[in-house]
Amino acid sequence: MNVLLVVDIQNDFLPGGALAVPDGDKVIPIINRLVEHFDLILATQDWHPANHGSFAANHPNRHPGEVIDLNGTMQILWPIHCVQESPGADFSTQLRTDRFAKVFRKGIDPAIDSYSSFFDNARKRSTGLSDYLRERKINELFICGLATDYCVKFSVLDSTSLGIRTSVIADACRGVNLKPDDSATAIAEMRKAGASIIESADIGR
Repeated sequence: MNVLLVVDIQNDFLPGGALAVPDGDKVIPIINRLVEHFDLILATQDWHPANHGSFAANHPNRHPGEVIDLNGTMQILWPIHCVQESPGADFSTQLRTDRFAKVFRKGIDPAIDSYSSFFDNARKRSTGLSDYLRERKINELFICGLATDYCVKFSVLDSTSLGIRTSVIADACRGVNLKPDDSATAIAEMRKAGASIIESADIGR
């Protein structure tokens, strides 16, 4: 069974959103084509409470981009985004969601962020994705979405650490790039961890 994991294609990460990833919308038509080539489609959704500790607005005199110690974990502060039940947390209406078999929500605990699709940033709480894959004896995963240098990267690093054969569909990802080379660095990190870096054109050949 070939499995695609679609990471965080949500309105707040798209142009006009609260934490827009540059050209984030460009991945949507690619992903919509990709779903035709997979047996099982899974997705993740950032799902923050309004009092989430990663929001700069919840820390007096702090601003997005600053780094703080959040309960023992280093945390980049972000604009308020993907608040539970808000339009910004919704999947893009342009995205094909009809094939999503299951959606895993992350970032629910206000005390810690969760970039990875598998665990929070301290690896203390699971989203349930690893158990879901294990129960179905799935040991290979293709990953795409937003953003290359955060949620995609940490999902891939956790996936490979769990012994899952992991491929990143690079042209179906885009990065935040707080620093201009962040996405390139993330790709290098994922490759070093054992992930394959492929293009959407490689699927279905």
